[in-house]
Amino acid sequence: MEARKISDTKVVQTDQVLINDLNNYHTLFGGVLMKKIDGCATLSARRHSRVKECVTASTDSVNFIQPIRVSDSVCIESFVAYTGRSSMEIFCKVIAEDLETAERRIAATAFLTFVALDENKKPKEVPGVIPETEEEKYLFETGKEREKIRKLKRQQNKELVAKLSLEKPWD
Repeated sequence: MEARKISDTKVVQTDQVLINDLNNYHTLFGGVLMKKIDGCATLSARRHSRVKECVTASTDSVNFIQPIRVSDSVCIESFVAYTGRSSMEIFCKVIAEDLETAERRIAATAFLTFVALDENKKPKEVPGVIPETEEEKYLFETGKEREKIRKLKRQQNKELVAKLSLEKPWD
């Protein structure tokens, strides 16, 4: 399977911030941003794997750096930064732009992991990636370490789930 350029997986979505997307601090709800991030990342994963179905295996991190206000536009750039056998690490960069002053700032970053599925809903092998820009090279080179951390967290989560109760809390 031939590796693909990271740039071929890039998706850019820009949207305005609407009043009903704001919390009581007059900034964009984190959950609204997370939904936008997941949608953008899904497109990058599908663009890379060229399958009908990619599922979010985990949201590895979402870092809220700067608030996004109603006077801003929100631009999400996503791309496949690193791959495993059937998994794809998607990096998302969120840029807020004040539409009145043209000031741009990094508002959030996120890493999500997606798995490509075949027609039987089983994990399917995906191509590797080829980084070209300095940003892509940095994310690719640091991907192995993030993969190790994800594996450790998956194991910790399995241990946690094994200890959880299914008892109804109101009984």
